[in-house]
Amino acid sequence: MLALRLTRAARLAVHLRRLLVAVASAGTGFLLLCALGHALSHPGTPGASALRLAWCAAPLAASVQLAVAVARTDPGTRPRSGLSAIGLGPARLLAVSATTTALSGALGSVAALLVFLHLRGDLAGGPSLAGVATDALAAGQALPAPAVLTLLSLVPVTASAAVACTLRPRDPRPAASTAARGYGRFGAYGWGKARETFGAYGRFGARWTGERAPLTAAPDQAGTGSPPAAEGTVLTRTDTPGPATSVSGGPLPATAAGLPTAVAGPGAVVSGPGAASSGLPMGASGFATGGSGPASAGGPGGQSPDGPAPRAQNTTVLPWGVTALAVGLAVEAYTGEAGATPSAGVLIGWALTAVGLALAGPGLTQLCGRLLQAARPGALRLLAGRVLMEESQRVGRPLGVVAAVAAAGYVATTVYDSDGPAFGPLSTLGALLVAGCTLATLLTAAVEAKHARAGATDALLRLGAPPATLRAAAAVRAAALLALFGPLTLVVAVLAALPLSR
Repeated sequence: MLALRLTRAARLAVHLRRLLVAVASAGTGFLLLCALGHALSHPGTPGASALRLAWCAAPLAASVQLAVAVARTDPGTRPRSGLSAIGLGPARLLAVSATTTALSGALGSVAALLVFLHLRGDLAGGPSLAGVATDALAAGQALPAPAVLTLLSLVPVTASAAVACTLRPRDPRPAASTAARGYGRFGAYGWGKARETFGAYGRFGARWTGERAPLTAAPDQAGTGSPPAAEGTVLTRTDTPGPATSVSGGPLPATAAGLPTAVAGPGAVVSGPGAASSGLPMGASGFATGGSGPASAGGPGGQSPDGPAPRAQNTTVLPWGVTALAVGLAVEAYTGEAGATPSAGVLIGWALTAVGLALAGPGLTQLCGRLLQAARPGALRLLAGRVLMEESQRVGRPLGVVAAVAAAGYVATTVYDSDGPAFGPLSTLGALLVAGCTLATLLTAAVEAKHARAGATDALLRLGAPPATLRAAAAVRAAALLALFGPLTLVVAVLAALPLSR
């Protein structure tokens, strides 16, 4: 009942995204029912029917990916502070999100069943398709109810399970360190976090960082008499003290975004009461104030209590992605035959290729962000690169899947369409469904990334960044991703089509 109330009270954009999930579920369910109809019409060729059913795994995976992306952007099931007191904790909200996804998938499955029965002529007023789609619809034959229910429940059950696994509550506390105890300075027994060079302890000014400032700060050098620093402010040692600068290049106002007036230089670290309301992402606060360290976003570990948990910046899976991509291309080259129907080996090869590109996508996106910040970057390139590095885990995987689908479409149109079997209506429906779901997933991930950095955008606007700069940074990010993933898609497509064109 709570899921139905949240669904009815949602905004139009949320309803449109859920409608996309229902449409994807309907298309996938219709393809599964057509595979069942082919098996009923051709009982003597179970291999061909099994191959048709196996190829339905591609739209099924695309539909589940879209459902997970839509569930992540659902504002009604997002954890908020204070909801646990009325019984809406993370586990309850997770159950509501999985139930909402299951309802959308079930709606699409029911629509697919109605369309399938209507085309078969089982419903009153259904068209007569004898001789046109008899193989796929099994017109005139009874449908086994257990098989129909099993196939139609695949999308809702799989999508809700994937949502539950993806959005499950995680422990925000850091994992316990397993490193061995070490000796600190001058033999002090404790946890040695970093090795220091000789004489680092006695260097002048080395102990200034991390000490608490007094409750009253002295006036600045210009004699303007700035107000005292906020309680809890941490001042660090700087080499070139001076006024802080904003994104547009002008001086940073002392009271902008609730920052205390004790920010005195490029290396100042703000940890007072007003620092938590800035909402800047990783590196954006230091960029706005002239520093280079990450900023706290208002909660433990830089997480806002009202927003989703930030993803860990893990790029160690990039070699595994490249390996899976190479294995997928090799399997597709060995099992594919020009002029023949794509076999199960081709499906496995393209699945490994998609998994490899999805694993390599976050690392490539973060690499793109690092390249944008290379060679003395300005404010525009620095902001675009930092945002790309921050959103690499969220946007990189859908980009990798879109690249794999685009490469598969290139191979299908250049190799199989020229001398292979003609694409029927069901093959066209499956291709459109996979392409549409992957593009919708990418757009949904972009919307999620925009909502996640809304606080940082507002903080930059309050600090004096012009809106044209933010739009230009978005254009730079899109151009950089296109310049990286475009040639990569073309290279993968050419390598996949090369063995089939001989």
